[in-house]
Amino acid sequence: MPEGPEVETDNLREGIAEEVERGRERFLKQIALTTAVFAALASISALRAGATINEALFLRTEAARLQAQASDQWSFYQAKGIKASIDEASRTSWLAMEKAPPAEYTERKDRYAAEQREIEAKAHEMEKERDAKLAESEHLLHTHHGFAYAVALFQVSIALGAVAALTRSRPVWLGSLALGAGAIVLVAVTVLR
Repeated sequence: MPEGPEVETDNLREGIAEEVERGRERFLKQIALTTAVFAALASISALRAGATINEALFLRTEAARLQAQASDQWSFYQAKGIKASIDEASRTSWLAMEKAPPAEYTERKDRYAAEQREIEAKAHEMEKERDAKLAESEHLLHTHHGFAYAVALFQVSIALGAVAALTRSRPVWLGSLALGAGAIVLVAVTVLR
């Protein structure tokens, strides 16, 4: 009985194995490329997150300094009011004795009132500047959070890329791509906000 036709399968198997290996190499290169891109974007996002938090903290410090100066102005305002009250009490004592009070009491009263108006305006200006710095600081804190969340998403994406490379799992790599894309969107939204 004749045996079946002989087919050279060794070359066929080697060819298939080479193609499978090339496909694996291509897949691993794709994973490596996307992971490298995500790592670079994560680094940029981390730098932006650090820069925004530093600027926000600087503005908070400036706001605290302005608050202290405004408080000093209000204390100065009260001191002028106390001096005016003391002079008014002295003037009233003169009037109680049915004597004409010295003109300097009236002059100082007017001067203290004018100084109080100036001090009050200065204090309000400092408080306004403080509020502006606090508002800008709040905005920067929100921006920082956007970049920080993006960094976290990039890191998880990179970790999934490593798992995909080790397991050669396309679904895990697609999950890595989805998280990386989400992080890119978050960075874009944060920058545009």
